[in-house]
Amino acid sequence: MSNQTISTANLSRIENSLSAINDNINVVSHQVATVEQQLEDTKSDLELLAEEFREYVRQDALIKNVQLAEMRLVKVRQEIENKYGHYEDVRRRAIGILQAVDTSLVRKDTIENASEEQLLAAPRYWLAPCLIALSAWLSDKKELAEKAVIEALRRDDEKTSLFFALVTRRGGRYQSSRAWLERYFGQQDPNELKREIVVLIDGFSNGIFGPEARARCGLLIKSWLDELSQKAGFIETQRDQWKKALLSRTEKLDSAKFPHLQKYSPTWPELRHSFEGAKLHDVIFQYFNFILTQEIIPSKNLAFAVDELLDILVREFDEEELPLRREERLNELIIKEDGDKISAQNLFANEKVIEERLDFTQLLTNFAMYPTESNASVATQKLAIALSKEWINHAHDDLTAENRNSVPIDIEIELDDWQGISRDGSNEEELITDLQQHIQLKKEDALRRNKLGIKNWIALVAGVGFFILGLSTLFLFIVSAICFIIFLNGLMNVKRNVKVIEQNYEELFANHKQILVATLSDIVDYRREYANEDTKASNIRELLDQVTPEQYTYSTYDSARAVISSN
Repeated sequence: MSNQTISTANLSRIENSLSAINDNINVVSHQVATVEQQLEDTKSDLELLAEEFREYVRQDALIKNVQLAEMRLVKVRQEIENKYGHYEDVRRRAIGILQAVDTSLVRKDTIENASEEQLLAAPRYWLAPCLIALSAWLSDKKELAEKAVIEALRRDDEKTSLFFALVTRRGGRYQSSRAWLERYFGQQDPNELKREIVVLIDGFSNGIFGPEARARCGLLIKSWLDELSQKAGFIETQRDQWKKALLSRTEKLDSAKFPHLQKYSPTWPELRHSFEGAKLHDVIFQYFNFILTQEIIPSKNLAFAVDELLDILVREFDEEELPLRREERLNELIIKEDGDKISAQNLFANEKVIEERLDFTQLLTNFAMYPTESNASVATQKLAIALSKEWINHAHDDLTAENRNSVPIDIEIELDDWQGISRDGSNEEELITDLQQHIQLKKEDALRRNKLGIKNWIALVAGVGFFILGLSTLFLFIVSAICFIIFLNGLMNVKRNVKVIEQNYEELFANHKQILVATLSDIVDYRREYANEDTKASNIRELLDQVTPEQYTYSTYDSARAVISSN
């Protein structure tokens, strides 16, 4: 053993060195902790950035969809104008000729020449020979008129029949009007009605065609409904059809509604769906009530009313325009849905308002729910609702039952890795206690894991060993001291971490408790508001039970009693 002695000065130097080493270790430890925190912050920032990027990509796609739809809409409308724009001139002249006859301001030869020019300009269009027939009729050229009518019928029998039914009705030729209507009716299949039937229904519901035609239309509609109702699965089809139509009126829930439920409940998608379904009751009621309470303002006179129907007939329903009209409508829906193509496609599929042929009940649905697209007047909307009220009630009852069954009984709450369940928010104390116990367990687990590491224990053992050996060797003594410092530093960190862990979990509990209370408050509000909205379901049946087809077929042009019945 060495006899070397250590002076007091040397020990002081060693202590200073050890103190400096200890300070450096603390600095390194602090830097490591800082780096760990920075890594956590960076990871959190990256996750947030990724989420923002995904949202940016989604929003960008939606904006581009809207822009493309707007561009396509302009192009489609230009194509419609280029291909069928000359039809517009023919259409205007048809109405113009009728009004010119009323005022007697245009010579017959002028009308005749103008009609012949239109025939040359629109070689395939059914309305052009109709103009020839009109001008020949006015000039008492029977042979020419008959030839023109035959040509018009050859081009489009149904439209021509309806056109002359309207024109003769406008001129007060009831017998001729009835004959043309009979011809038109004879070509109809209630399973595949063409779009121009809208004109007939609109004229019927507004009383344009007079008492005899009104009676004929009433019987016809009843026979159509009887025929359709004999089909297998008719009731189920009507319910499904009206369910889709009613659901199309669903309004999206305000994103600011029930904010804590939206954020902290995994049950939120089901809750939102149910609440939107409950609010649909009032939306449907307000929609029907607005239609049924609107005043029907009849046209100033019969001629003006027939002109309106003629305008609808000649303007909106040419089949060759339908592909472009469909594309136009789809792009309109994409713009309306802010670029959401899937939502627009679903709405487009549900509407079926621009289908080439539809059954009569689908037409009634379109009249009631999509008046703009189906060109239905208020009177036609009222009649369609009255004729369909039983199907509407059945469909609404189904939706109400489905919605009530879909309301979640238990509402889950999720705060990090803690989960709780509440039905009506009344178990607040129970959940707070459970949350507290959960966080207490996490804290205890964290405290258990806050202990000296293996390196600290190795340092302690090494320190003892080197101390024994270092009594005679200065270097080993210094190493022993370093090992002791590492051990003591670890021990101090453990003690410091205890306070940090306790403080963090206290703050975590306070924060989670606040969120939990707010979420339970949202649950209370949700249950109360849902119940309030759900009570409005009965309003629709009460409203519709008061309406009858008879009261909505009142005519200002005749006072004959309506013959149709909903039975």
